[in-house]
Amino acid sequence: MEKPIEDLLQLFLPEGLLNYFDVESVSEGKAKDNTPMIKIHLVEKNIMPDGHDPNQFESKGFYEEKTIQDFPVRGKFVYLVIKRRRWRHKTDRNRSISNDYSFLIKGTKMTREFSDFLKGTR
Repeated sequence: MEKPIEDLLQLFLPEGLLNYFDVESVSEGKAKDNTPMIKIHLVEKNIMPDGHDPNQFESKGFYEEKTIQDFPVRGKFVYLVIKRRRWRHKTDRNRSISNDYSFLIKGTKMTREFSDFLKGTR
């Protein structure tokens, strides 16, 4: 039986990450120094942060994507390309919100560095 790519990636990605992000694509290539690499493109799910009225906010695209290097797999560099979502207040256009992932460090086996990365990608 063939498994979906998300099931296979669950083995390699920080635990719980796919609860908050969808896999957009996976590609192989070469890094600048010609070393083999894998890029995993992740897009944040459209799940608004807790404590905010969904009638007052609307999804308004993404912050600039960030690329981080993860642990190598079978001699290949692994890069996670993260697109985080932002929501804008419907009437106060200067007010926007995003998810805070600082809580993940306590409830999962996500590394502190990865959690800090997710917190800091605003």
